[in-house]
Amino acid sequence: MEKQDYTFLETFPFWNHLSKEEQNLLKQNTKEQKYPKGYNIHHGSEECAGLLYIKRGFLRAYILSEDGREITLYRLYEGDVCILSAACVLDAITFDVFVDTESPCEIYTVSAPILHDLAEKNIYVEAFNYRMAADRFSDVMWAMQQILFMGMDKRLAIFLVDESAKCKSDEIHLTQEQIARYMGTAREVVSRMVKYFVGEGIVESFRGGIRIVDKKKLKSYLQ
Repeated sequence: MEKQDYTFLETFPFWNHLSKEEQNLLKQNTKEQKYPKGYNIHHGSEECAGLLYIKRGFLRAYILSEDGREITLYRLYEGDVCILSAACVLDAITFDVFVDTESPCEIYTVSAPILHDLAEKNIYVEAFNYRMAADRFSDVMWAMQQILFMGMDKRLAIFLVDESAKCKSDEIHLTQEQIARYMGTAREVVSRMVKYFVGEGIVESFRGGIRIVDKKKLKSYLQ
């Protein structure tokens, strides 16, 4: 059986404030799993999946509106930590957060009950939990700010610039249906905005994706 490498735990700021027994307990209650693209890792606040550390791949955290529309809160990449998937660790989390894989992933999951118990005994673990939660809520507030106060042209420009940076390419291989889902809007709205950007010579649309042809003009919408 392949030996698991849990050295990532040693990068957590509370690690050196744990006893040897607590360190071993944390290692023993951390598991590594592989997931295919499109897998639902965490399904709402009633579930307590645990703290997620992304070893490889990337995830998307989102909420669902009453009519079933997905609203992306944030996305997580290699080396990132998701604690909103450990709802039982943070009593203040009262809304349903869903977490899906957006690529084949290798994920370390730290047991939520163990993390909760350690936080009750160790202020450094508690501080870490709330700092991670604060970071994620900052991402959530940024997503809400875009939805509530920004025009669709600026929102789409932000999305395309971020995606281009993430994939290190001017070609974004996402359908307009997928983009709409990530942005929490209707496909027709995205289609109209893409058509406008095409007319302005900012992007080109191809089957299954969008190509940025004038990044300078696209970034002008971010101002």
